[in-house]
Amino acid sequence: MAIGTETDGSIVCPAGMNGVVGHKPGLGLVSQSGVVPVSAEQDTAGPLARNVVDTVITFSVLSGHDAADAGSALGFPEALARPGSLRGKRIGLWRLPSLGTDVDALMTRTAARLRAAGAQVVEVTPPYQARLAELEFPALLSEFHRDIDAYLASRNGPRDLAGLIEFNRTHPAERSCFAGQELFEQALAAPSTTDPCHRAMRAELKDLSRRSVDETMAAHGLDAIASPTNPPAWTTDRVRGDNDVIPSSTPAAVAGCPSLSVPAGFVGELPVGLLPTTGDHQDAELLSLGAAVEQRLDARRAPRYLPSVTSRTAG
Repeated sequence: MAIGTETDGSIVCPAGMNGVVGHKPGLGLVSQSGVVPVSAEQDTAGPLARNVVDTVITFSVLSGHDAADAGSALGFPEALARPGSLRGKRIGLWRLPSLGTDVDALMTRTAARLRAAGAQVVEVTPPYQARLAELEFPALLSEFHRDIDAYLASRNGPRDLAGLIEFNRTHPAERSCFAGQELFEQALAAPSTTDPCHRAMRAELKDLSRRSVDETMAAHGLDAIASPTNPPAWTTDRVRGDNDVIPSSTPAAVAGCPSLSVPAGFVGELPVGLLPTTGDHQDAELLSLGAAVEQRLDARRAPRYLPSVTSRTAG
């Protein structure tokens, strides 16, 4: 098992791309103490593991109240997350055709297997996604400035974001070789989190993200919304880094609701996950459903360490 931290996708997407299970807990169930922050409004640690059972065991250890984090909740009741049956469960399939025809075909096969196990699968499109995408990034810039200042103040070295930027300028050999610090500079110039415009932005984000999940589930009588977690793994550019955008993690991430990536199958040799999402404070229900989905799909393969395909540029 391993522990990841997610603001929007950073647990579930790696889980999907590596063919393992990844659980993004509901916000507040795992302490944020010690986590290098992007935003306290969305950040949470969570487990990645070979299967849902190992994920539940790890989560039961991670969760609970931390005196250093006033927002953390009581411990997670592991006994509530027992594997259940898919019979009679209603699952909303959010296809996300932008992830490609191969992924969409895999979702069609996945839906057929869930129906064969007794689940009712209906197609859905959660609302408000364009507005969430418009608001999330600028809100995170302001919140990163606030939260990284608080984090750095508790550590040795640069004491705030401005100091970190200056350190990078004066110590170029110690900077990451993969990217500059443009995002740091954007965050430094972003409005304060006390600015009324920022407060209105975060309030709208919270409202619309919760409604995107809750309204979709209520309109179709769903137990969960499920979408592809990821496209097949893409090539990472050494200069630009990752440049793919995957919207399936956003509603749960912004709303603070739980989500769970379970292996769904492969496109060629590359894994793709299925991402069930449930409403707020429904981690136990989500993990129970995820265990049943995992058992039915049985899509995990042990790593085979295939040789990489390399290319060379003449010059």
